[in-house]
Amino acid sequence: MRVAGVGFRGAATPESLIDAVTRAGGGAGLLATAEEKSGAAALQEAARRMGLSVRTVGRADLAAQQVPTRSARVAERFGTGSLAEAAALAAAGPGARLLGPRVVSGDGLATAAIAIGRDE
Repeated sequence: MRVAGVGFRGAATPESLIDAVTRAGGGAGLLATAEEKSGAAALQEAARRMGLSVRTVGRADLAAQQVPTRSARVAERFGTGSLAEAAALAAAGPGARLLGPRVVSGDGLATAAIAIGRDE
């Protein structure tokens, strides 16, 4: 299964999130993000528009992922260098791999990364 991990600022819109997922390669069957972001209206609306459900990922699972991108701000808040990359990997399960590093939406308010589970 392909999972789109997302990170986003409070000002992000559903369009920000959809754009980030599209730029990351799309084709996901699930969205994933940190627990504290999972209830955001923009995320819930983006998920509805894309016909996807949202999986929440806890801080310990985020911190356990090896990610290629490093943001000090994100590391301090979520325990990982990239929320999008770590959420995608954690939700895709053991042995998952990223299609590539996270990408940023055109408005700069959201990031996304696509992970592929080992069964794909």
